[in-house]
Amino acid sequence: MKRIGIISDTHGFWDEKLSDFLNDCHEIWHAGDIGNLSTANTIATFKPLRAVHGNIDDSKIRGIYPKILRFNCEDVDVLITHIGGSPGKYDKEILPIIKNQPPALFICGHSHILKVIYDKQFDFLFINPGAAGSSGFHNLRTAIRLTIDGNGFSDMEILEIPRD
Repeated sequence: MKRIGIISDTHGFWDEKLSDFLNDCHEIWHAGDIGNLSTANTIATFKPLRAVHGNIDDSKIRGIYPKILRFNCEDVDVLITHIGGSPGKYDKEILPIIKNQPPALFICGHSHILKVIYDKQFDFLFINPGAAGSSGFHNLRTAIRLTIDGNGFSDMEILEIPRD
């Protein structure tokens, strides 16, 4: 059993509210637009970090974190990328991967819009955790935590922080 924190679009911002919410997690998964290496290092020092780079990330971030990350957590096949679209409107680069080998959990960021949807067409859970950072058009900063046990998901919680 693993408790996972899922974030995206920090854009170089990390604060105590995120640390408090994600404190009981075993790992943090970041769906891109980390912002800078300092933020990535802060998160990785706090908890083990799995991340992908996003469209605003520089060559230092891109040299460390891939564009697409696929791995198993417990018995769950996880696919993470930054620009992934959403159910019914997947990005043209990720759609062939989803069609040929659907994951059990697909995570992406980029839109700054929190979405958790079960995709019936491809039989997986889709998560976009919204934006945890303070840059962008979003009114709420958001993050997700959930438990993965075997091949199941449980105890999903969402953090919403009004932007100052």
